[in-house]
Amino acid sequence: MKLVVINPNSTASMTDKILASARAVAAPGTDVEGRTAHGAPASIEGHFDEVMSAAHLLREVQQAQAEGADAIVVACFDDPAIGACREVATGPVLGICEAGIKAASMIATSFSIVTTLPRSVPVIEELVRKYGLDHQCRRVRSAEIPVLALEEPGSNARQLVRAEILRAIEEDRCEAVVLGCAGMSDLTEWLSHETGIPVIDGVTVATKFAEALVGAGLLTSRSGPMRTRSKNKKSAISIQGVSP
Repeated sequence: MKLVVINPNSTASMTDKILASARAVAAPGTDVEGRTAHGAPASIEGHFDEVMSAAHLLREVQQAQAEGADAIVVACFDDPAIGACREVATGPVLGICEAGIKAASMIATSFSIVTTLPRSVPVIEELVRKYGLDHQCRRVRSAEIPVLALEEPGSNARQLVRAEILRAIEEDRCEAVVLGCAGMSDLTEWLSHETGIPVIDGVTVATKFAEALVGAGLLTSRSGPMRTRSKNKKSAISIQGVSP
């Protein structure tokens, strides 16, 4: 199968990290391709960045669809424009927030989420409620680091994330932690070892969920709001060179 993992921001080094995490868990025979939403903000840190990235993300989804992707992972924990992405793609489209917290709900009775900046907390809290898991999510916490600090050597970001997870274990009494940023994907194994509880990265579990859905022969439903868009409709994205 062909799986396309899209980084909705424009930081190529983050795409490389995300792609490495997905490929590390992909099954033999799964071709994993990474794509960067060039023209989008360098990081997605709130509602404005999410909106500004959406058209660039959708362009990449359309391109992946045109090139025969069987499934797509949108590698940003805000799950930006996920409904629109599903309208465009035929195969499953997975957001890493939804994948991560649903995985946590399957292996623990409670979990907390550790994200980057405080401004991301209410966005993620809203997603947790939307996905129906607020009864299991003890707290959404911030390590108070910018997203791009995860790309900077010497930023101490990994130690700050570790410290916040340890606080979550002590204060929230959570049984698992979900990492609330795709840029943390390379820290999962180390953090699980350091903290003694399952630390879940949405990129890796979304990769495995995508393989399972494709293997089961499941496509995105075209009933109701996910019905195929009218071919008569023009969009800013199609004008940029990729037909929906």
